[in-house]
Amino acid sequence: MEQIRIINGQIITPFRIIPEGSLLIRDGVIAAISEGNMEAPEARVIDAKGCYVSPGFIDIHIHGGGGHDFMDGTEAAFLGIAALHARYGTTAMVPTTLTAEKEDLLRTLDVFERVHKSGHPGAELLGIHLEGPYFAMNQRGAQDPRYIRNPDPEEYRAILDYSPHIVRWSAAPELPGALELGQHLRSRNILPAIAHTDAVYEDVAKAVECGYTLATHFYSCMSGVMRKDLVRYAGVIESVYLIDEIDAEVIADGVHLPPALLKLIYKIKGPDRIALITDAMRAAGMPPGKSVLGPLNGGLDVIVEDGVAKLPDRSSFAGSVATADRLVRNMIRMADVPLPDAVRMMSLTPARIMKVDDRKGSLTPGKDADIVIMDAGVNVKLTMVKGRIVYQDGNQ
Repeated sequence: MEQIRIINGQIITPFRIIPEGSLLIRDGVIAAISEGNMEAPEARVIDAKGCYVSPGFIDIHIHGGGGHDFMDGTEAAFLGIAALHARYGTTAMVPTTLTAEKEDLLRTLDVFERVHKSGHPGAELLGIHLEGPYFAMNQRGAQDPRYIRNPDPEEYRAILDYSPHIVRWSAAPELPGALELGQHLRSRNILPAIAHTDAVYEDVAKAVECGYTLATHFYSCMSGVMRKDLVRYAGVIESVYLIDEIDAEVIADGVHLPPALLKLIYKIKGPDRIALITDAMRAAGMPPGKSVLGPLNGGLDVIVEDGVAKLPDRSSFAGSVATADRLVRNMIRMADVPLPDAVRMMSLTPARIMKVDDRKGSLTPGKDADIVIMDAGVNVKLTMVKGRIVYQDGNQ
């Protein structure tokens, strides 16, 4: 029986921060948490040296990093992304696709199947998120317009039958057939999410009734208040604020949303309804310059500058290059959010949204030992997945 004891840490629990606390791990699971030291003479000791001991970060919307994209179609890409983001505190993630041909989606699902079985190092893969291709064309953002289309029951049923690893699907709920898509996804215990959409409040209300309870990258590529024949309508943005049952994904990279909007989202939705996401593309963790959104072969050329990916004509953002630690840090520094709430939005709330909060998302006895040790500046010193160290800086 392998035991690890973390000592001298400020332990962030769902209820408080325990100063000078200890945490015991037994066979990859949190066994006990205590104030002060605890007796476990056979356990290997990790000294947190006064740093914060946090639940691992859970990124439920991520495309790539370290020069790789999940749609590259290789196991090396999956492993490279999982390793890169573990360095910045991500212990679990939901790999995300882009609007593409059906064959490209199936290939990505095939690779996920192989990597999922391999017991890879790095962040754990929780399942696949299909982003598209059922989107509103004029809210496509950087999604490839060649592949955008309305929901096709024959197509989406075949894709869902192909793989048991699809855990969420983002679509525009106002499209013909989108409500039926949501109902079908819910019947399979898959999360439908609202994305790249021109819906109005009435569309969103119907969508929630059909299972759409998550707003994909809130504010990005979605409608706000609009006029039709002189009459104003609430868009998706206002609908997310009005309907308490909708969770909101937030790209808190400091570029997609300014501090004032980060503060507004936090004030209205609160930490229990906000999931911080990187939405990172392949350039995360890489130097600025030219890159590619989506697969290397056939993807869209982009430019990375000012801490974000853009289309070459600078007409649209093309994904973030953030890592999870940056999101937490920005919510604290830019939105004046307390550290426990910032951590909650990067751990327990996304775990609840993806229905894995019975085993992940908080430092609670009985849950997986997915743990981050970080300093007061949210600089990651150590990352642990199920009790296994997957990243450790040289000074920890």
